[in-house]
Amino acid sequence: MNAQPIVSSSHLASEHSGETSEFEYGLIVAGNAFHRWVVRCMTAAGLPDLSALEVLLLHNVNHRARDKSLADISFVLNIEDTHIVNYALKKLHRLGLVERGKRGKEVTYRTSDVGKDAVNRYRAIREDCLIRSLEALGTVDHKQIGEAANLLRALSGIYDQAARAATSL
Repeated sequence: MNAQPIVSSSHLASEHSGETSEFEYGLIVAGNAFHRWVVRCMTAAGLPDLSALEVLLLHNVNHRARDKSLADISFVLNIEDTHIVNYALKKLHRLGLVERGKRGKEVTYRTSDVGKDAVNRYRAIREDCLIRSLEALGTVDHKQIGEAANLLRALSGIYDQAARAATSL
């Protein structure tokens, strides 16, 4: 019995691209599940009114305890539309989760003490709800997760290049 590929758009799955279509469907489903997870985890950590992007930005601003510019944040997270990042950072600032600074003429962001507390609560909930569940399965190989992360980063470059090519058509 030949199993049909599990795809979101069968019209995109040719004989040359079935696996890619399956991957894209998995990416869509995983991406939506991940966004739902980060919002619910942050809600459990006491911040119920943040979007997935805002949660991810808070974590990125907190990363390595360094001041970061809008351009730095957008670049690292591969977000082309800096306006949505800027809007989200303004919201995080209004909520007291990030503070603004200056590096020359450039505005920078760092996590406030309130933001650091929220990130620490998020981390504790993540350990309890996600990491312990992964480890309890006994089938999760941390090396495989790392390899999958490397593959996703490599594929993001291929998708970016394809987007540039499509833009020139």
